[in-house]
Amino acid sequence: MSDIDIEQYKITEEPFYQPSGNEIDQYEAAYAARLPVMVKGPTGCGKSRFIEYMAWKLGKPIITVACNEDMTAADLVGRYLLDADGTRWLDGPLTTAARIGAICYLDEVVEARQDTTVVIHPLTDHRRTLPLDKKGEVVKAHEDFQLVISYNPGYQSLMKDLKQSTKQRFVGMDFDYVPADLETRIVAEETGIDAGTAARLVQVGEAARNLKGHGLDEGISTRLLVYAASLISKGISPRDAARMAMVRPITDDFDIRDTLDNAIDAVFTEGS
Repeated sequence: MSDIDIEQYKITEEPFYQPSGNEIDQYEAAYAARLPVMVKGPTGCGKSRFIEYMAWKLGKPIITVACNEDMTAADLVGRYLLDADGTRWLDGPLTTAARIGAICYLDEVVEARQDTTVVIHPLTDHRRTLPLDKKGEVVKAHEDFQLVISYNPGYQSLMKDLKQSTKQRFVGMDFDYVPADLETRIVAEETGIDAGTAARLVQVGEAARNLKGHGLDEGISTRLLVYAASLISKGISPRDAARMAMVRPITDDFDIRDTLDNAIDAVFTEGS
């Protein structure tokens, strides 16, 4: 596998990440022990950014897989393909990561079928191997390989959850939306808007999060706050940007929309 260009999987520029606790030290310890990590938290709270930041900080390649319900085990481990010369084997992202010593990040892993996720089990215990049954090969993971998975436990139904036999193969890290002052700094740093406008966007976001379970399945994520700020930086009025990025994507319920639109109007008063 020496023909694989490992550098293509490395993050060359530092991703912006604002720590909210000792999560960096915790992850570094887990990586040093080569323990598989499970990152849990609501949508858009910074889980993926954190993993990218840690891959950059550690100087390790990272291969990210956006899991979905149509993903098969072959999509992860690989398959035989037909070409002009006959058949050839093509490694999947999980196999590639195991071979080259990358961090393999399975984003929203519960979206994948349970019969697909069981293929990760041998990589998450003392064996650190990946059997390629169709190829008749057992890949022994590179010493630098680490498996990381993420999901949103508050969003998943009983039909979309990890088996205990899978969960107990990982160490877990909880993520949530950060305090308002820190979130304000993140939004301002990410987009370049002024701190006052960023604080108002955060204020609207917090109001929406209070509606979770009372008409909203999910609150407004930090990601959506950044989207709104990005629109503002391109000349869209704060009110319109907030409606476009923070309200319209999360609900089609007219009563909830009106409630949030009124909150936007109250926060972004004339002349503010």
